[in-house]
Amino acid sequence: MLSDQALLLKSFALRRRMLQLIHAAGAGHTGGGLSCLDILNVLYNRILRITPETTEDPLRDRYVQSKGHCVEALYAVMSDRGYFPDAALDTVCHYKSYYVGHPTRKIKGMEMNTGALGHGLPICLGMALAAKQDAAAYRVYTLLGDGELAEGSNWEAAMAASHYKLDNLVAILDHNTLQITGHTKDVMSNEPLADKWLAFGWEVRPVNGHDYAALTTAITTPHPGKPLLVIANTVKGKGVSFMENVGKWHHGVPSDAELAQAITELDTAAAKLQETLQ
Repeated sequence: MLSDQALLLKSFALRRRMLQLIHAAGAGHTGGGLSCLDILNVLYNRILRITPETTEDPLRDRYVQSKGHCVEALYAVMSDRGYFPDAALDTVCHYKSYYVGHPTRKIKGMEMNTGALGHGLPICLGMALAAKQDAAAYRVYTLLGDGELAEGSNWEAAMAASHYKLDNLVAILDHNTLQITGHTKDVMSNEPLADKWLAFGWEVRPVNGHDYAALTTAITTPHPGKPLLVIANTVKGKGVSFMENVGKWHHGVPSDAELAQAITELDTAAAKLQETLQ
């Protein structure tokens, strides 16, 4: 298993690649991609029992990115893990490319088409229930956005998951507190967030969403008899100073100069970390 330091180094390169993809495509969800990238880094490098060679194995773990609009972060992580060549990502949002602005099953390793918010958790509920009925050992994971929780389908799924005691189901909330039109608390408040999920019968674990050790522990510690919600408290635009906690970067595309500045920041931070590890 990769160390925390190795994951952090990897995250600088993955953020760099994600920003390059968005810049080249002229479209993408920059802020949310940066906020959830550490979660994806942990899932794909430490937790998910799936590899590029086992994407058709019926006993593989399932991962569904419900906040599908942040697919560029997922592309960067999956390419790094060998699901498809990095060069394929040069076609993101190009005519006839499968690498579009939301996950699609036409791409190896993608479990479900997503992007219409509120669908990921209900889909994963069905997958987890099927595993229980088949006495299969695989686990099911999904990533939600906090603005997405305004969709009522999430709460129907939350109620059902608790009813069926789906302790093979893990939902991770990318809780960066910003959505396209402003702060979630102002657009449609979902607070008190932990209390709501507890009332629905879930195990709830708040955590720093950029702390690899804390994320790993929160996601992997058993939660018998209950589905698990990990509230990953994150920073929108994480890693790039002028993007952090700035709402316009929800769907912002960096200019040439902004991309150069962002890459300089990421490369400088990576170099400093390398020095401390030598």
